[in-house]
Amino acid sequence: MKFRENAKYAIVVPSSMGVRITPVNRLPVHISNLFHMQATSAETNVISISAALGLPVKVLTTFVKGSPVAQFIKNDLKRRHIDYEGPEVNQGGPWGYRHQFNIADSGYGLRGPRVHNDRAGEVGRTLNIKDFDLDRIFKEEGVKLIHISGLVSALSSETGKFCLELARAAKREGTRISFDLNYRATFWKNREDELYPIFKEIASISDILIGNEEDFQLALGIEGPEAGGKNISEKIESFKAMITNVKKVYPNTQVFANTLREVASANEHFWGAILLAGTEWTVIEPRLIQVLDRIGGGDGFVGGLLYGLLREWQPEKAIQFAWASGAFVATLLDDFGLPADEEQIWSIWEGNARVKR
Repeated sequence: MKFRENAKYAIVVPSSMGVRITPVNRLPVHISNLFHMQATSAETNVISISAALGLPVKVLTTFVKGSPVAQFIKNDLKRRHIDYEGPEVNQGGPWGYRHQFNIADSGYGLRGPRVHNDRAGEVGRTLNIKDFDLDRIFKEEGVKLIHISGLVSALSSETGKFCLELARAAKREGTRISFDLNYRATFWKNREDELYPIFKEIASISDILIGNEEDFQLALGIEGPEAGGKNISEKIESFKAMITNVKKVYPNTQVFANTLREVASANEHFWGAILLAGTEWTVIEPRLIQVLDRIGGGDGFVGGLLYGLLREWQPEKAIQFAWASGAFVATLLDDFGLPADEEQIWSIWEGNARVKR
């Protein structure tokens, strides 16, 4: 896949920033009194891989004016070498706008992780195309790839329109478009008539479409195998058939990726992936990985895939790097990965956990 030359940014993402708090020592939330806090969003999780490995990236977002949480988020984005742009919105008093809180434990053994989202008054729901200079972003600065998530697209009526207008502008200017469907049932409840047209139009102009076992089915209405359960390796042909059906509906898309996950316990998963690039299939059979915290592993996969594609690697190499990037993030309490170098990721792919001196 070829990308626009002489672009300032390798990847730009729209996102709603917030914070995640996680109990230490893998305890459940309801009995914990000590928490680890990090800045978070699925989309900045994705671009953290490229940012750590030296590619210029940027997030389009909104901040609560004068908020210490907003300053915490900005400081963390700078630490990760992620540029940011977006308006400062007045809080409007104690019951006004704020940044979302994601409260999630890591689970342990047969006790699965539990996630609680506290998104009332979320400032990211106000994302609006009028607050951004698209001519400057896409024409003057230039963007090789815009990555859009179904989480932001479904967050509110405003963000749905925002993501759609970004995708249209990117298409006009020759910027490649990546769309991770990221279906969330709670976001879609009673909004199917509103969201289906948005998701289908973004998908129709995307160069890269990404999902998990059920995203293609629930976000685009493409029939596929039942999600979850055991023996996911036995369903691979069914997943390939599903992706083939997706390609028939969206023939302009060049790359389709689908992650595969079978949960043995909170500490061990079978992790695999499928990639269709043009007419070439690459399948990574699910392999056992150890998991410290599963949240962000899928974003790590996407981040590794986009990095590989931007480097113009062959599809097989790109998805291997993606698989290993997802496995890398699963070893961290933060839900994003900052690899030291490419070698650290390739060592995971090779199964080499020996000490490096």
